[in-house]
Order: sequence, then structure tokens, then C-alpha cells
Amino acid sequence: MRTLALLAAAGLLAACSTAPAEETPQATPVVRTAAPLAAALSITDPHGQNVTLAEPAERIVCLNGLCDDLVTDLGLTPAGTSNPTLITHPALLGDAGKAVPVVPGTFGSEDVEAIAGLKPDLVIGLPGVHDALRPAIEKFAPLWTAEPATWEESVGYLRALGALTGRTDQAVRAEERFRGHFADAVAKTHGNGQSARKVLLMYGSVDSIGVDTTSSLKGHLLGLLFAYPFPAKGTDADTASSYSIEELLAKQPDVIFVYSLLFSSDDRTLSSQLAENPVWQQIPAVQRQGVHEMHAKLWGAGRGLRSLSAVVDEALAKVPA
Repeated sequence: MRTLALLAAAGLLAACSTAPAEETPQATPVVRTAAPLAAALSITDPHGQNVTLAEPAERIVCLNGLCDDLVTDLGLTPAGTSNPTLITHPALLGDAGKAVPVVPGTFGSEDVEAIAGLKPDLVIGLPGVHDALRPAIEKFAPLWTAEPATWEESVGYLRALGALTGRTDQAVRAEERFRGHFADAVAKTHGNGQSARKVLLMYGSVDSIGVDTTSSLKGHLLGLLFAYPFPAKGTDADTASSYSIEELLAKQPDVIFVYSLLFSSDDRTLSSQLAENPVWQQIPAVQRQGVHEMHAKLWGAGRGLRSLSAVVDEALAKVPA
């Protein structure tokens, strides 16, 4: 009887410690061509917001990373930006981005007088962050708050801004460039076995670990390339993307991408803060040196097609076949 009990206990332990088998994701075909696009002074964006201008926008102030990316893809330069680290990334303007005026102030509390001094035709910010600035900004320029949840929505925002600026040819070319690049990446990961690898993108702190879930832009994107078993946990914004280290271990990720939000040179990266945690040490990606600290602004704030292309390339290079 004692032997049977021990065997039963061992079987129960194995069942609890072994992650359930998950199917390899199926490749989702990516259309490579873009539909024609016409210039317009009034558009409805992917989230149903209407933007109307008196004339085509030329001077655009960017308060979110999507804007910097879209403006660059259209062959323009932002009139100002609150994301100097992103605009100077090689995927966007590189060193040329250093000439873009930086909007002073903290994220969500940018200096409105400084924005006005840049004489913008349009200001693009982030919903839920810059809405409080709307009454002040809209005394001198329209404020468009934009945040894509999928790469298709990123395309939609590019097309909308292409129409508002009259740069329709540039928008269509940029869209087709991304579509072709992403279609090739999806075909590659599903052809060479990379799509079976479990991948995780995380951020935050040891006290509050955040995960880019499949309901987020980057989680959705990575989920089309690899196995990505990290759905949102409900609809509460405060808890939907929060995962414990034990929950991460249960998912058994093979590769972990991290973007650490550092506020001073003394801050430690998230992965280094977790390094001594015994549960963290059991995760396959940690044991196989598959944890990678990534460019925080590109992976965290980059929401346009140039940023997404760079994220795809960097992920393909680090996920084993």
C-alpha cells in the first residue's frame, strides 16, 4: 500500500509540474498588397475616432511612439517629439533624429506652451494619457489620440495619416514594404520550426511584472510568429497584463524578451533584479540563457511599421529554430 501511495504521489507531482501540451500555431496568411489610398482632410481611424483638418498636415508634433514612426514612414520629420530615444533609433531617423526638437515635460504632462511654439498642424498623443491636455492643445491644433492593438491597426493609422498629409504614395509603399517583410517572417518561422518555440515579452518590476499579452500590439505580433501562450487575464486594465513568476514558470517559455523601464543610470534591468529568484531560475528560457534585454523604447513604445519590422527582425535572430 505504501508503494502504491508513493507512486500515486509521484504521478500527481509530475502531472502538476508538467505544462499541458499546446498546439503549434497555424500560419496566418499575410496579404502583401495594399489597397489604393486617396488624400482626405477628414478620416475615421481604426478605433472610430474622426479627425478633420482645414488643410493637409505638414507640421506634426509627436507625443507617442506611433506618431514618430508614421511621420518617418511618410518621408516627413516630426516638428517636435517627446520620444527622442525612439526617433534616433536606426529603425527610424537614426542620427538625423537628433535635430528634431524635444518637447519638454513628463509623459502625459508635456509643456503645452512649448508644443504651441512649434506651430503644429496636428498633435498626436496616446489615449488615456494625453486626453487631459486636449482643451489646451486644441486652442491651436487638433489633438489625435491613437493606439493600435494589432499590426493591422498600425497599418490603418499609417493610411489615415497618409491621407491627412496627402502623402498617399508614401503610405502605400510603406504598407506594402511592411506587409512583404512580415509575410516572409511568418513563412520563415512556420517553415523552420521557430513557430513551435514559446516566447514571452515582459516589462515592469519584481513587484509588478507586466506581460505584453495577446491582446496587446507586440503580443499579438509575436503570437503570429511563435507560440505565445499569454492571454490577457480579464478586462480590468490594472490586472489584465499582470503575471506572477509562478505563472510565467507554468507557461514554460523558451525565450523571454524584456524591456526594462529604467529611470536613472543606477536602475537595474528587470532580468538582473530577478536573477536570484529561485522560481525564475527554473524557467527554461532562464536555464538556457534565452533571456534578452531589448531596446526599451523600440519594444515598449514603438507602435508603427518601422518599429514592428525591427522587432520582428530582432526576435527572429534570437529565437532558435
